[in-house]
Amino acid sequence: MFPERFSNLPDYAFPRLRKLLDAYPAGGSVIHMSIGEPRHAFPAWVGDEIAGALDGFGRYPPNDGTPELQTAIARWIARRYDVTVSADRQVLPLNGTREGLFNACLALCPETKGGKKPVVLMPNPFYQVYAVAALAVGAEPVYVAATEATGDLPDYASLPAEVLDRTAIAYVCSPANPQGAVADAAWWDALLALAERHDFRILADECYSELYRDTPPPGALEAVARTGADPERVVVFHSLSKRSNLPGLRAGFAAGGPDSIAAMKQLRNYAGAPLPLPLQAVATRAWNDETHVEENRALYRAKYAMADEILGDVPGYRAPQAGFFLWLPVADGEAAALKLWRETGVRVLPGAYLARAVDGVTPGADRLRVAMVAEQQEMRDGLLRLRSCLYG
Repeated sequence: MFPERFSNLPDYAFPRLRKLLDAYPAGGSVIHMSIGEPRHAFPAWVGDEIAGALDGFGRYPPNDGTPELQTAIARWIARRYDVTVSADRQVLPLNGTREGLFNACLALCPETKGGKKPVVLMPNPFYQVYAVAALAVGAEPVYVAATEATGDLPDYASLPAEVLDRTAIAYVCSPANPQGAVADAAWWDALLALAERHDFRILADECYSELYRDTPPPGALEAVARTGADPERVVVFHSLSKRSNLPGLRAGFAAGGPDSIAAMKQLRNYAGAPLPLPLQAVATRAWNDETHVEENRALYRAKYAMADEILGDVPGYRAPQAGFFLWLPVADGEAAALKLWRETGVRVLPGAYLARAVDGVTPGADRLRVAMVAEQQEMRDGLLRLRSCLYG
């Protein structure tokens, strides 16, 4: 009496990690570097904003977000990407972007494509909601390797024409989780051209866009404006979790063509959970303010430099361009994570836990994902232990 479409899902990454590690004692004081939960301080004004809007907890929030929040998001898109979107027709505030990344597939993926079962493309490794969304709509998930050989981004153009012609949706994550790679303008332009030729939508997960070394990563909406592509080709997703250190706020947004956003709003009318009004007030102020984001980015830049200093001469080390993960080379990710835990107490995630095996090969099986979220001294201690244990 349970649906078969979810029966083959592997254990989620973190329960799987607990099964791997928790049968053994930590080999030192525990340092958590496995979960991408920001631990920098969120803006000091958050409590005041909630208190000032406290009576909003006594009302149902608007499904589409308040006009103030919609406007703040549209203005942020204009400042960040020099792209104009309609605040009420092209923006949808979300209760966290995981909700949006899942429900966009439900709202936008057709039951068939060319009379055949539709395909949903996704990078491999990937954020696991992409695969569950594809299964939920009865599509065929196609996992496309995103490895060093492909610049850590998926090469969708390499797929057979038969697969591309059945493709309804392609997920993209840039900056990439876990690799930290950034899709440049030429990459976006080429993907948009491919989507035009084969008639599919792009769901662009850009949640790490504000954590970068020097140059702001380009985005999908910029590519649409630059190339003159159909605006319905792309829906982008952004979040305050990383940008503003507010993962518990569960505030993000989707933006795209007006027809796509209208379809997502219609589904959300029936099955969504809008953000409570006091939290929308916090989100409105957060999207309107860049000072706290610049301060946050400076902390991550110091961590990039720290990682380069400690691990820069490790063979195969590639410094991340953006985001807050290291994607470190090892012989075997599970064995390395277990060794690191048992000998040092540092907790990291085997790369294979974020991927699927295709033709017997699991991208990331020879990698560790290390989250650079701890306070700087704790992070330095963790990286030094990792360096000594795994690389000598």
